[in-house]
Amino acid sequence: MNLLFDIGHPGQVHLFRHVINILKDRGHDITVTTKDIPSIKILLEKHNIPYISLGEKSDSIFKKALNQLRYNYNLHKIVSSKEIDIGIGSSLTVAQVSKLSRMKSIILDDDDTNAVKLFSWFAHPFANNILSPSALAHDRKRKKDILYAGTHELFYLHPNYFTPDPNILETIGVSPYETFFVLRFVAGKAYHDIGEDWLNLNQKLTLINTLKNHGKVFITTEREIEPELEKWKLNISPEKIHHLLYYSTMFIGDSQTMTSEAAILGTPAYKCNSFAHRLSVPNMLEKKYGLCYSYRVSEFDLLLSKISTDLATPNIKNLWLQKKEKFLSDSIDPTAFLVWFIENYPESAKIMKEYPNYQYNFK
Repeated sequence: MNLLFDIGHPGQVHLFRHVINILKDRGHDITVTTKDIPSIKILLEKHNIPYISLGEKSDSIFKKALNQLRYNYNLHKIVSSKEIDIGIGSSLTVAQVSKLSRMKSIILDDDDTNAVKLFSWFAHPFANNILSPSALAHDRKRKKDILYAGTHELFYLHPNYFTPDPNILETIGVSPYETFFVLRFVAGKAYHDIGEDWLNLNQKLTLINTLKNHGKVFITTEREIEPELEKWKLNISPEKIHHLLYYSTMFIGDSQTMTSEAAILGTPAYKCNSFAHRLSVPNMLEKKYGLCYSYRVSEFDLLLSKISTDLATPNIKNLWLQKKEKFLSDSIDPTAFLVWFIENYPESAKIMKEYPNYQYNFK
């Protein structure tokens, strides 16, 4: 088949890279498209995935709308010239172009409808099928919705694909048994981030001062770091961050994705932003498995108190690893599942509707 993957965020490189490689090895023709975002292009190049740029990205809502028309036009040309059979992604572009072309679309979406209203309004109606974690069962009741037991992060952090490399730690001067903390501060520029609350500089400094008495602190950020935080800035290639998260004593930040990544890797994870308690997938990881904890910005003192309590807990990493194993035992290997779903589409969608437990063949 002629398949297309559209990458809209650095995390989606990880989300799809194993699926892309498996399908390519099985003889399918793969086209990868993305927007002109440096962090995405760096990751694609690191993983030897050729790509076609659909154009530049903008931060303003008005320009985003204009750019979307250009993305659709450029993708439509690619779909027509390469005779794409199925487009896969978490993007408006794939969904919308599938309504204007021969291409069928499979959209992966792990967000609650209310959290990403524009995406739900302008992508879901056009998609042929939408794959979502089972934590969103209450929010996904249409015929086109397919639910699977897992999360987006498990596509690349499942032990079938991810093996932590302790040698990565040498590059930042720590050992696998040393206490250290990874902090992540996001840019907050995505359309669904507008109007939300994030940690301010004083809160970040308070957090660092709490942690630095227990171990080393490393900060990773999507934006240019504040001068006051520069001394803790992490200098590491982005494809190595998951190894660092695995060995980290704790993760704290305002990133949804990295909080879930740390939790799935068995690292105590703490998130502080205004999305706290509002998203079903992180809520599942927190309430069902106790792998992460979320706090609103107004609950910052509660966050500090929880971190202090957990730092005093003996063998906390071993406790989290046990929780992680419970999560893994309840989940499928979503990469293997998606490969099957694509190769057998659209029959696979019918099978999943009639026999949803068929997914447990992929563990």
